[in-house]
Amino acid sequence: MAEQSRSPVPPATTITDLNEDCIAHCAGHLSLGDVCNLAMASSALKRLAYSDSIWQRFFRVTLAFERKRSSSEGSVYGQTRGVATVHVSRPFVLDFDIWMAVQREHQHIFSTRYVIIKQESLLRLFPLNEMTSVFRGDTQGEKNVLVTSSCDHSIRLWWKGSSLRCFRGHNGPVLSLSNKLLGEDGRKVLASGGEDGTVRLWSLGSSGKRGQLALKATLYGHEKPVNLMSVAGHKTSLLVSISRDSKVSVWDTGAATSSAVRTSCCVGMASVPGTPVNMKCHESLLYVAAGSSATAFDLRTMQKVITAAVHQPKLCSFDAIPSKYLIRTGGDGRAMLWDVRRNQESLKPEPIAELDGHCGQVTLLHMDPYKIVTGGPDNAYVNVWEVDTGVQTNSLLCSLTDGAGSGCDAMAVDGCRITTTSYSEDSGVLCFRDYNHDATNPVTKLENEPSSKFWISMSDDDSDD
Repeated sequence: MAEQSRSPVPPATTITDLNEDCIAHCAGHLSLGDVCNLAMASSALKRLAYSDSIWQRFFRVTLAFERKRSSSEGSVYGQTRGVATVHVSRPFVLDFDIWMAVQREHQHIFSTRYVIIKQESLLRLFPLNEMTSVFRGDTQGEKNVLVTSSCDHSIRLWWKGSSLRCFRGHNGPVLSLSNKLLGEDGRKVLASGGEDGTVRLWSLGSSGKRGQLALKATLYGHEKPVNLMSVAGHKTSLLVSISRDSKVSVWDTGAATSSAVRTSCCVGMASVPGTPVNMKCHESLLYVAAGSSATAFDLRTMQKVITAAVHQPKLCSFDAIPSKYLIRTGGDGRAMLWDVRRNQESLKPEPIAELDGHCGQVTLLHMDPYKIVTGGPDNAYVNVWEVDTGVQTNSLLCSLTDGAGSGCDAMAVDGCRITTTSYSEDSGVLCFRDYNHDATNPVTKLENEPSSKFWISMSDDDSDD
C-alpha cells in the first residue's frame, strides 16, 4: 500500500510578516533595553528599531505643544508620528516647549486651513486629482495629499492626519523629493534621492509588504548623497538631480519605469562650482545656485546659457520667478534681486536691488509675483519687500523678543498668510499672521501711492491675492 501523501506544511509566520507600522507601534511600548535587543534580532528589525517613531519617546523630541497664549479662539492642534498640524483661522502667537536643540531641523508648509510642521524631513503636497489610483473613496474637503521623507529611510503618504502608506528602499536617510509627480495621467511616479547616492521612483498607488511593490526603479550614477531634485518644465518625464559633490544628472523616468534598459535613462550630465544651495526648472531651462553664483543651463543640450547672479562670498538661499525673469539670492547680511534679461550680455552680473538690513545669514526666503519675504536664524524679524523694486514694505517680529538667539528658524508663506517659528534654548514660538483678515502691521503709504497686494485686506474691493 502506497504511503499516504502528506499535505504540505505551511510556511512559518514570523514577526517580520507584520506591517512595519504595526511592529513600530508595538515596539513603542517596550523598554530601552528591549528595543536594543530587538535591534539585534535581525537586519529588518534593526532598521525598524532605529526609526524615529520609537526613539522620539525616549528622548522626548516630539513637538509637545503647550498652549500658553493666543489671540485666536478654537484653534486645534494635532500630532501624529512627528507631524504636527495646526489649524489656522485667525492670527495668533503660540508658545510651545521643546526638549532638544534638534527640533530646529524642521519644515513648514501650508495646506488649506492648516500649517503642517514636520521634524527633520521634507514635505511635499500633491494635488488630489493626480492620485486617483490611490483615493477612490470619500475625498470631500481635501485638495492635497501630503508626502514626507525622513532620516529613518522611509517615505510616507499622509491622509486626513494618518500615515496611509509607508515606502522603504533607500539604504540611508531620504534627503530629497521631487517637487512634482512625474509622467502622464494614470502612470505618475514620485522621485526620491537618498544619502545612499541613488534616485528611486515610486508608484504611490502600489502597496505591499514594506512597500516593495511601490518601488518601480532605482537609478544609479551619483557617487555622493542626492540633495536636490526637480521636474523639468518642458517635459514631465525628465527629472533633474544634484548630488552633494555638485554633479547634475538628468533622467528620463519614462524609460526607467518601462521595460527598456535602465542604464540608458541618464540623458544628460553637468557640474557646477561650489556647494549646491537650490535649483529651479522653467520650461527647458535649469537654474542652479551653488557656491557664490546662480547659473542657467539648457536641459536640451546641457550647455551653460548664462551666469545669472554672483553673490559673494557665498550663497545661503535662492529662489526665482522665471516667468518674470527675476532671481533672488540670500547671503551674509543681505539679499539681492536680479533681472536675468539685464545680465545676458554681461560678464559681471549686476543686481537691480540690494535688500539690506539683515542680521547674519539670509537662509529663508519666499518669492512670488507680489512680494519677497526673507529671514534667518540670527534675525528676530522677517522682512517683506516689493518684488519689482526691492523696496522694503515691512518687518515682522517672529519671536517674543528681539534679543540674541531668537531668530527665525522656519518660515512658510501662502498668499497673505505667514507662519514663522523661532527657537531659544528650551522653548519656541509659532507665529501666524493672515493679512486677509487683520493687517496688524499696516504699511505707511503716500496718499496717491497704490497699496501693496500683500497687505490688502479682504474688505477692499480690489483684493485678489
